[in-house]
Amino acid sequence: MTFSLGIVGAGQFSGRFALLFQAHPGIDDVYVTDLLPERAERLAAAQQLAGTFPSYEAMLESPAVDAVAVFTQRWTHGPLVLQGLRAGKHVYSAVPMAVTVEEIADIVDAVRTTGLTYMMGETSQYHPATVHARNRIAEGAFGRLFYAEGDYVHDMDLGFYDAYRYSGGENWKATASYPPLLYPTHSVGGVLGAWRTHAVSVSAIGVADERQDGVFDKEISQFGNDLSNATALFAVAGGGSFRTNEFRRVGYPSHIRESRFRFFGTEASMEQLATVALWQDKKGVQDISDLLEPRPTVAPDDPSIQHIAPELRAAFTSGSAPVHDRSRLPRVFDTLHNGHEGSHHFLVDDFVTAVESRTLPSVNAWVAARYTLPGIIAHDSARQGGTRLDIPDFGDAPEV
Repeated sequence: MTFSLGIVGAGQFSGRFALLFQAHPGIDDVYVTDLLPERAERLAAAQQLAGTFPSYEAMLESPAVDAVAVFTQRWTHGPLVLQGLRAGKHVYSAVPMAVTVEEIADIVDAVRTTGLTYMMGETSQYHPATVHARNRIAEGAFGRLFYAEGDYVHDMDLGFYDAYRYSGGENWKATASYPPLLYPTHSVGGVLGAWRTHAVSVSAIGVADERQDGVFDKEISQFGNDLSNATALFAVAGGGSFRTNEFRRVGYPSHIRESRFRFFGTEASMEQLATVALWQDKKGVQDISDLLEPRPTVAPDDPSIQHIAPELRAAFTSGSAPVHDRSRLPRVFDTLHNGHEGSHHFLVDDFVTAVESRTLPSVNAWVAARYTLPGIIAHDSARQGGTRLDIPDFGDAPEV
């Protein structure tokens, strides 16, 4: 049983996924639409897609499209996802799920009501550190896990200026000020993708930007935001805590590794930095860097990624790490590019498999809410000077 897919947004990121979706044996035709029609036409020609649509509305009205994949600017996802679900389409969405509690509640309700598949494509779900921690937690190797850390440290100078110029047009500085804590899933998702709990409250501190280049300037910002760095401390259900950092002004090699994670239990701990990862217990230390290191699948000078800022190319070239179990993936993926620490192949297969089998994907609506909501509430806390706030929860995913 195959189905057709419509890609919404023909930017730098979606093109990498268009090829994977089209190659998956569970998908037949792939279409694309974009607010700039020439971008959609370029992507369709480059990837030999089935065609384009003049608008998202036209795509949703077409019986030729069974599902949509949303790759638009991050604050637009919530309304577009809801449109798709209400039009009877399965939906894959880039991160974040949405930017308000109300949008998230509406998506969860729409998925429950329609029975359609929704998945958020959070790359940290298959980050090698998350995969390894998830496996070791399942084995009980940590003992009782009581604390974790997840950082998404991506300096604006390392590719983000170019990316926002590409997507934001003349007013790109207004959107480049997007609040770091409203893009929380690369840090929160990497922790909760391993530790089966959820955040119940948060206290966060933000750092006002001092660069004075028009980015993170409240007078220019579409979001009224001047915070470029933020730290959040979450309490979790069942006891324990985790801390996340969302940094956009930081002296750190984010082109080498954007996300990094630490997990601490009563019997063992695990720590990952930019170029090294360690497993530790009361007896000693084991270097597990090789186990978690993805092997490149595309060279940084490959013609297919020359339109992407050099500092961002590592995210589009990384392949699988030894810790990844590729046995479930279509064999056609073995020769295709991967990305974001080996996650792209698994995310595409998760969505296609869920639609085909009518099962819940890994990052379904309920999981996506738990990866996204903590950051939304944390941003409110940071704007209130660190006030501890409760985090709403929509519960576990229903049994299918």
